Amino acid sequence: MIRYYLEFEKPIEELETKIEELKRLSDGKDINISGEIKKLEKKVKDLRSDIFSSLTPWQKTLTARHPDRPYTLDYINLITTDFIELHGDRRFSDDPAIVGGIAKINDLPVIIAGHQKGRGTKERIYRNFGQPHPEGYRKALRLMKFAEKFKRPVITFIDTPGAYPGIGAEERGQAEAIAVNLMEMSRLRTPIISIVIGEGGSGGALALGVADRIYMLEHSVYSVISPEGCAAILWKKNNDLSTEDYSKAADALKITAQDLLSFKIIDGIIPEPLGGAHRDPEGVSKKISEYIITAIEELKTKTPSKLVEERYKRFRKTGSFKEETE
Repeated sequence: MIRYYLEFEKPIEELETKIEELKRLSDGKDINISGEIKKLEKKVKDLRSDIFSSLTPWQKTLTARHPDRPYTLDYINLITTDFIELHGDRRFSDDPAIVGGIAKINDLPVIIAGHQKGRGTKERIYRNFGQPHPEGYRKALRLMKFAEKFKRPVITFIDTPGAYPGIGAEERGQAEAIAVNLMEMSRLRTPIISIVIGEGGSGGALALGVADRIYMLEHSVYSVISPEGCAAILWKKNNDLSTEDYSKAADALKITAQDLLSFKIIDGIIPEPLGGAHRDPEGVSKKISEYIITAIEELKTKTPSKLVEERYKRFRKTGSFKEETE
């Protein structure tokens, strides 16, 4: 199996490559080097624990974008049954960058919608790298309205660098589509649970994130702008920006799950295995399912009016300001 290693994981790559070489060397031969292999495996585990216990915001951003990381359809396949994908916004076309449909989680009927980045060059182009067009947001809203009509909880998975800023998308009302989703989700009379599974970028993410409960995977990020975009605005260097600039911007943006929990913007952090969610998709899916079921059990006791009222209060109190006298 070929693995993709991030730059800060290179020491791990070297050790795991050495382990694979030793295993190949001993395969089918009368050579007992199991003791050496076990020592190296323990060293890898300790090294991975050391690295991932102290990731910087920029390193967390890179982890959230890891190409092997599970995407929305991966989680749908792992945590749901009887999934039926629905297509189209009934106005223009279907948008593969957002997927959704009817499903069951633990025999509980739900409506699911989420960003889908795509794996491999061909699929990433087809999914537009997880950057939705306005018809994608209108499709998601159509599904949410369906959920409201049939009294089903809405589950959204957030994983996008942002809405697609192309001319065609703007001509078809990109900003309006996002704004309508924000408005309609704020008053939807059914429970909404959002989970940031990778990269939550700007309004493109928020258009699926006006929820009663918001959770983030441990190494996901959620921000108004990417570190690269922030750095480009703050330190214009004629495209001569460095990793140090991106790291500095990521620190300032406070984009990690830990930061957002401390600001009370999210409700909880879903733990990931050492090395990230791609190291154990099944285990992460089980934890996500548990969080979803717990939230639904809590929210279903509230009346639709109470849900809307509490959702309104939740977002009204987001953020803070300080007045200074002269």
